[in-house]
Amino acid sequence: MIWNGDVKKILYGGDYNPEQWGEDVWEEDMRLFRKAHIDVVTLNVFSWASLQPGEDVYDFTKLDKIMDLVSDNGLKVCLATSTAAHPAWMARKYPDVLRTEHNGMRRKFGSRHNSCPNSPTYRKYSAALAGRLAERYGNRGNIVAWHIANEYGGECYCENCEKAFREWLKERYGTLEELNRAWDTAFWGHTFYEWEEVVVPNLQSEEFYWGDCIRTNFQGISLDYRRFISDSMLECYRLEEEAVKKYTPWIPVTTNFMGFYKGLDYQKWARSMDFVSWDNYPAYGAVPEQAAMAHDLMRGLKQGMPYVLMEQTPSVSNWHTYCALKRPGVMRLWSYQAVAHGADAVMFFQMRRSIGACEKYHGALIDHAGHENTRVFREMAALGGELEKLGDILLEGRSKARAAIVMDWDNWWAAEYSAGPSKLIHYYEELLAYYKAFYRLNIPVDVISVEDDLSGYALVTAPMLYMCKDGFDGKLRKFVEGGGFFLTTYFSGYVEDHDLVVTGGYPGRLKDILGIWVEESDALPEGEGNRFLYGGKEYRAEILCDLLHLQGAEALSVYEEDFYAGMPVLTAHSYGKGKAFYMAARSGDDFYEEFIKDLCEEAGIRPIMEAPQQIEVTMRENGNGKFLFLLNHGEDTQEAVLPCGGEDLLTGGRYGKGEKLRLGKKDVAILKVLTE
Repeated sequence: MIWNGDVKKILYGGDYNPEQWGEDVWEEDMRLFRKAHIDVVTLNVFSWASLQPGEDVYDFTKLDKIMDLVSDNGLKVCLATSTAAHPAWMARKYPDVLRTEHNGMRRKFGSRHNSCPNSPTYRKYSAALAGRLAERYGNRGNIVAWHIANEYGGECYCENCEKAFREWLKERYGTLEELNRAWDTAFWGHTFYEWEEVVVPNLQSEEFYWGDCIRTNFQGISLDYRRFISDSMLECYRLEEEAVKKYTPWIPVTTNFMGFYKGLDYQKWARSMDFVSWDNYPAYGAVPEQAAMAHDLMRGLKQGMPYVLMEQTPSVSNWHTYCALKRPGVMRLWSYQAVAHGADAVMFFQMRRSIGACEKYHGALIDHAGHENTRVFREMAALGGELEKLGDILLEGRSKARAAIVMDWDNWWAAEYSAGPSKLIHYYEELLAYYKAFYRLNIPVDVISVEDDLSGYALVTAPMLYMCKDGFDGKLRKFVEGGGFFLTTYFSGYVEDHDLVVTGGYPGRLKDILGIWVEESDALPEGEGNRFLYGGKEYRAEILCDLLHLQGAEALSVYEEDFYAGMPVLTAHSYGKGKAFYMAARSGDDFYEEFIKDLCEEAGIRPIMEAPQQIEVTMRENGNGKFLFLLNHGEDTQEAVLPCGGEDLLTGGRYGKGEKLRLGKKDVAILKVLTE
């Protein structure tokens, strides 16, 4: 169980900010919460200024009343430490707490995420507040988790960060000689002779804007600074975690992630967290595969452990380019999508709409109208009732997959810092292209790190593995030798951990596994492409076309155009008992789906079931049995033939194996499998 205490259902609720309202509103909120089946609230997310009005002054009067109120009304609490926005007095008295921008500008007080992660002031007072909160409230039986800060993010380039960066480098490299080697500082006469000569990489030093992208003259320096900033914020998290654990070691600790957020290495962060939670805010026009892949990433951060959907909007986000409403049924559909992929809680921002500042038009359970007579409230109350009815039957459910996609933050940073070959290189988009194929084939897939065990998988896919880290090639070699299937793509195997090229030809450490050698790569301008045939159909080759030679592999397809017509574009190599595959260019969704289907069939991986493309299919298992989720993301009623007999937990309907199940627009079915 990820939660503290007696939790017997998927918790339902979200961020509640009663401190923004008069106390006369609070009791009405409690009535509305009961009506909507709300059973958990996240409190105290942005209250630092009111909790600590002065350097040596703390005032918990209002929070005491709020904690008493929710306790008296039977609500569980995810208690935040409130440290995502420091008080104004702190910025005035201790300006070191303020972040410095990428252009070297020191910020003033305002916004959030405005604290330097290496500020001694911030670290001292944030940990102190977390400790006081734990000491004061830790023995209240309704606290199910600690919520440290909120949505960590942002970078800083101040003097404190520069000094801390040097210390981080000393610990990582030991000597300046090793640092100079790892960064290849012989290039452009960048050799360092003293640690104090190292400066932060920003617009004042190594980095520059190329269109809307930040580029760097020294990839090793910028890559290490990314790692350093992620580690610096993680240290801030750990300081607060240590402070609350001192008083409440039994209460689990988390912070809310933001899906595929490039700035922080969540795989490293997750090792310091008791459970993972995240905030899901799909942009207008996002396809369901994007949220599904993010859910699977969150599940994979703790090796398949259930996670928490900490935030989503009940209706509308206030900060998107187009703040479109969630259409009827979509809030319920996306909530169950989270549960289908491993969430053991469905939570929202926010419970009541604020009346001022930038989030006053962000959706809420209780709208500015202040009553229950709204579409959003009715939908949320209905979902709350369903989750109450489901009880604990789905809790601790795991998803079993025999296919995996490798995702690595260092690789993401390094690939997109690369000085060439194309501005169209996008690591996330490459991951999504392959993920979509598994999703549309209804084949479960885990999103894993390079440190995870591969032995339980039949097929491992590592799109755009530009950085093949020390030891990972050995892990892949053992996996394929033992009978596994491995697939990677163009722009893979170029560099090692420090972004230094592995000489001897691309794809470097992977050449023997793949049985190929890449001589050149043709970067094609946007809109241009080559062609290839696969399975009797023609597909496009775009972005980067590798010109490769076979060294034991066989060509499954070749380019049709240009001076490299006839050269392999898709290869397979028998290695030990397994096979390794290489896709030498970017193609389209239709090709990936066809190719992944063939690979899975050869690897003995079967889909959960056949279903129309609009229906998403997943499976969770726990001690109560197997549970088949069907989610209709389409705009019309869809039908699917069931591969098993089961009972729909939401409607009570019973189905036999081979029967058709009809799903209305945006509808959901959860079948407990009775016969297979």
